[in-house]
Amino acid sequence: MRPPQVQIDFGTPPGTPPRTSSEFEEIPYPATHPFYSTNSQSYKHEESLPLHHMNEDTSTRRRVARGPGSSGGFMSGDEHENEMHYNDDGKDVYSKLRPARSRVSSGRVHKPPPPPPTSISEFISQNLEHLPPVIYTLLSCWTRFHKIGHANTVVWDEAHFGKFGSHYLKREFYFDVHPPLGKMLVGLAGLLSGYDGHFEFKSGVTYDENVPYVAMRVMMATFGVALVPLGWYTAVELGMSSWSCHLVALMVLCDVAWLAISRFILLDSMLLFFTFTTVFLLTKFHNQQYQSFSFDWWMWLAFTGISIGCVTSVKWIGLFVTAVVGLYTIEDLWEKFGDLRMTNRDQIRHWAARVACLIVLPILVYMLSFKLHFLILNHSGPGDSTMSSLFQAHLVGNDFGKNPREIAFGSKITLKGMGWGGGLLHSHVQTYPVGSGQQQVTCYHYKDDNNHWTVLPTWEAPEYNPNGELQFLQDGDVIRLQHVPTTRHLHSHSVPAPVTKLNNEVSCYGNSTVGDFHDYWVVEVVDDIKQGTKEQMTNIHSLTTRLRFKHQALGCYLYASNAVLPQWGFKQLEVSCTKENDPEDMHTYWNVESHWNDRLPSGDAKFYKSPFLRDFWHLNVAMMTSNNALIPDPDKEDILASSPTDWPWMRLGLRMCGWGDDQTKYYLLGTPVIWWGGTASLIVSVIVFGVYLLRHQRKYIDMTPQQWDHFLYVGKIAGYGWFLHYFPFFIMGRVTYVHHYLPTLYFSVLMLAHLLDHFIFSARWKDSTKRVSFGICTFLIVGNFWWFRGMAWGIDGPINDYWGLLWRKTWNIYNA
Repeated sequence: MRPPQVQIDFGTPPGTPPRTSSEFEEIPYPATHPFYSTNSQSYKHEESLPLHHMNEDTSTRRRVARGPGSSGGFMSGDEHENEMHYNDDGKDVYSKLRPARSRVSSGRVHKPPPPPPTSISEFISQNLEHLPPVIYTLLSCWTRFHKIGHANTVVWDEAHFGKFGSHYLKREFYFDVHPPLGKMLVGLAGLLSGYDGHFEFKSGVTYDENVPYVAMRVMMATFGVALVPLGWYTAVELGMSSWSCHLVALMVLCDVAWLAISRFILLDSMLLFFTFTTVFLLTKFHNQQYQSFSFDWWMWLAFTGISIGCVTSVKWIGLFVTAVVGLYTIEDLWEKFGDLRMTNRDQIRHWAARVACLIVLPILVYMLSFKLHFLILNHSGPGDSTMSSLFQAHLVGNDFGKNPREIAFGSKITLKGMGWGGGLLHSHVQTYPVGSGQQQVTCYHYKDDNNHWTVLPTWEAPEYNPNGELQFLQDGDVIRLQHVPTTRHLHSHSVPAPVTKLNNEVSCYGNSTVGDFHDYWVVEVVDDIKQGTKEQMTNIHSLTTRLRFKHQALGCYLYASNAVLPQWGFKQLEVSCTKENDPEDMHTYWNVESHWNDRLPSGDAKFYKSPFLRDFWHLNVAMMTSNNALIPDPDKEDILASSPTDWPWMRLGLRMCGWGDDQTKYYLLGTPVIWWGGTASLIVSVIVFGVYLLRHQRKYIDMTPQQWDHFLYVGKIAGYGWFLHYFPFFIMGRVTYVHHYLPTLYFSVLMLAHLLDHFIFSARWKDSTKRVSFGICTFLIVGNFWWFRGMAWGIDGPINDYWGLLWRKTWNIYNA
């Protein structure tokens, strides 16, 4: 029998590491667990790759980039954001693994705010990243304000926008094709400068000594100054390295075209400012996507909507940057729609937030600018006739409200087309060069004696007796409308209209004693804004009664469309006689605007009121109609105009003033290295994107998923922005100029900086290589700017004495 064994424990031998539980047991994760299954699939995937596959460490060309925009190159999220974090509140081992809180994989890296500084030195160290943009802003002040008052004459479009600012100061209603916000800011600049609005701003005229044009230019240039820090901080929010942030700021600072356009009393500096702010605020909002519905998320989303409203309230070109935000939003919501972890409630909240902040809020801002426009311009002015008759009746100095209310035979009247953008029925001694060759009839938007007509009975009726019994105009009456200045009669016949060929031509024919039955028009009452339907009406009233005029012989209706006549018709609106009897067609509606009849009592202005929404819509349609009329004239050479194909490679510039030897000359032309480099970067970006797609298809790994997301994000902002700002000009019929490209240029600048950042500053190059590359880029940008600085600061003396400015033969800088 074996004796019992004795086990003696002598302790752990020296130098032996402590034993862990993993040496005793190993718990395999089930295949259904997401972390286990994902990694196991990736292992299988790696084994099946071809032999030419390179692992991530050897194939990637990225490395950690140090800068204000990103602490991880294109790794815009936390480096551990895809790992599983331990959570100790679970009940079993599997529930303790939770995914980290998701963050956006593009844009600037989210960093927690620093602790409150305890000393001045700590405060300075925490804010050193803001020192470069401060320096660039000071340099921007110098470039924008230097010699800003050197030219004491009205330069280029100062003739328009300075005059519009004067109207605000005199509170006179005027009309222009652009929304009112920018022009109100011009008026505000004049008010703050002490300008009283008396100057006429005729092109090339020397400013009076009482006109503070320098102060007004400085205030407009302040918007141009702000472009530089906005460019810097946008690059930061896009996650660019510090090198690229410097280059973006330098390109915005040193572009001669942006500099020149910012130094005068124009709208373009404000348009550029709000374009820059919209892009900046969009990138700020994008970087808050990891914490949806937080205060910062709501704030930047709302600010983006406000900026959209402002940029579209300066010029309608602002709709292009609005489209950029729209595309971003559509893609963002589409991705959220595919996120099955998101509840239906959160989906609805995201959609509602976008609708409220990016649609409703911009519209309210846009409408608010028009409300202020109407409140300020409450006096009669040169643009009255673009608005409805009811609107004009409330303007101070307008006598429409005092006109006799009831229309009678023998009354002298003006007829206003009630279609959106309609004008006053007008005729002049010029005849149609086509069709009947009779006297032209048009619609004209300005007050003129050629708008006056007299209501007369037919040729067969007793001749009108000015001393006889008053006969008021009634529904169904047949009348003649005699043109007061020429005594000819409103006439129509079976001749095609000059533009709208399906309609009959309307002309003026005969005289006070000669005419025929083609002069007869049947009055048809539609309704009355105050009295109601025509069954409730007593007599036809001025301003409020809506009328149609049916040609008795042809059965067609007097029609004022928005068709624009050629130059022989002075670009006025065509008036024709439509064969279609559509009772709802507003272009066949007319109202009596001015009314003179000494035999009738005066009216009361308190009787009339025009609603804001009707006036708002009416003015916008009139703006659109006039904007569409700005088309190139084939019979007239415009040396200032250019086509969109001329802009990316700077084929043409623009003389902003007279070109005499004794005049200070300004030439709107960009800095060549910036414009050409930006255009080339757009071409390269398409090629690079295609190469990356091909390599991806062949299983090469050039970037991590986060880096690829970031590359696409910045590329989309720059690429879509450039495309949406540039290609719409190809489908526009209006005349175009080189300054229309200036908002587009910003996106090519971002693309150029993005590619330089991608291939050089955030790539695996030595710091010395990056410094040399940055130095070369800086030298080219600053050197080009200094060479062409005179085009923005002014060139004195004979232009031919300045050597080396003609880099392209198509530039009309030198005199022949």
